[in-house]
Amino acid sequence: MSPMDRHRHRHRHRTTADARGSEDAYNAGSHEPVGEPRHRIRASHTEDTITVYQAYNPRLGLPAARDGRFPADWKRDRMTWIKPSFLWMMYRCGWATKADQETVLAVEITREGFDHALRHACLSHYVPGVHADQAAWKAALRQAPARVQWDPERDLHLNPLPHRSLQLGLSGTTSRAYADEWTVAIRDVTPLAREIHALVRAGRDEAARALLPVETPYPSGPLPHIAA
Repeated sequence: MSPMDRHRHRHRHRTTADARGSEDAYNAGSHEPVGEPRHRIRASHTEDTITVYQAYNPRLGLPAARDGRFPADWKRDRMTWIKPSFLWMMYRCGWATKADQETVLAVEITREGFDHALRHACLSHYVPGVHADQAAWKAALRQAPARVQWDPERDLHLNPLPHRSLQLGLSGTTSRAYADEWTVAIRDVTPLAREIHALVRAGRDEAARALLPVETPYPSGPLPHIAA
């Protein structure tokens, strides 16, 4: 069964109600869970896929959503950053209002590809205790096909939270694999972003929160090389 076929099969059997009923279910805009670790990946995911977010100029984003794949002029030789957190993406793109970030895409990729990137990633900055020394970190960073940043997660009003959100940078072989091998589906979620933003601006936080994608802890296992 192809990744697309598995995606369609899982999608039919996984409902929003099921996800919200999970003990670990967590709306990205709700209050911070008690005991939330500083570094943990939270995302919308199935048994086979994980959803990440990116924002693009409509000239690139709209064809990608229409065709379900990145167009030929998507720069496969450049580093691209993917974000599993919907609200961190909203912070980054200003609710799809910033220049060249007016189209927000939800990109569903294989967990196999995502896990591969995590296993081979390096932190984008030196952390004592994770790296032997700065020279070791620099050497690892030069060789790594992926890099990780942990930035403050955001609440519904885009204020920073104490725990961190994963940003995963892909370059070289991982960037090309992301675009051409790992991608299962691409959706334009700009209308959703605008609807949630309008509710927040109107003071209707509960209604806005109800529309957020459900993000739960991602079962990546311990990843000490990226401080997770």
